[in-house]
Amino acid sequence: MSGFVYGILWVLARTIARLLFRYRIEGELPRTGGVLVAANHASYVDIPLLGCGMKRRAWYLGRSDLFPVPVLNGILQSLGWIPLRLGRLDREAFGKAISLIQAGKVVVIFPEGGRTLDGHLRQPKSGIGIIVSQTGCPVVPAYLKGTFDVLPTGAKWLRFRPVTVKLGAPLVFEKGHPKEHDKADAKRFYQLVSRTVITQIAALGNVPPPMVGHEGDPVLPERPTADARNAE
Repeated sequence: MSGFVYGILWVLARTIARLLFRYRIEGELPRTGGVLVAANHASYVDIPLLGCGMKRRAWYLGRSDLFPVPVLNGILQSLGWIPLRLGRLDREAFGKAISLIQAGKVVVIFPEGGRTLDGHLRQPKSGIGIIVSQTGCPVVPAYLKGTFDVLPTGAKWLRFRPVTVKLGAPLVFEKGHPKEHDKADAKRFYQLVSRTVITQIAALGNVPPPMVGHEGDPVLPERPTADARNAE
């Protein structure tokens, strides 16, 4: 039943997007297999406008405090929302995302960890690296152009601005899984993944990447994609 409702909402969102926002989609997801989509986060409309641009059903990691109403909370979880508690490693949320990817599903994550306040990309968090290390899945970078103009932080009403969703080529990280007992190795891997992905997101949008790399660390001078390649 949830799949049927998701399909109806997908058609409705895509129709509204085309009518109101001159909506365009560039690129596409791999047709099969578990995939992690990593997108910039500029507005509350990001999820529906990203979702209606993908031809596969997706599940979305999002802040747990967005929908405090219990009934609505349960409905949205059945449609694909994975509530994520901030300020700590939410093992339950990440575990669910990992299980979905391992089952061949599509999961969406916003590496910045929250919406931008000024339209510019923020530094990435480590969560995306954790998921990649556990699944070895390809990562599809995505850039949502125009959603900040449609509903910027603090705005109460939608604005009719053009929106384009750009899906990049899948990235596969070749380094392999970090050793669980080697925290330094794991941290380096998480940084590699997050820096590479945020740089690719910036390239898709033709915007500058964040001035800092990973949770306050300076950006390394080397190319961040050195240990990653585009999936064929």
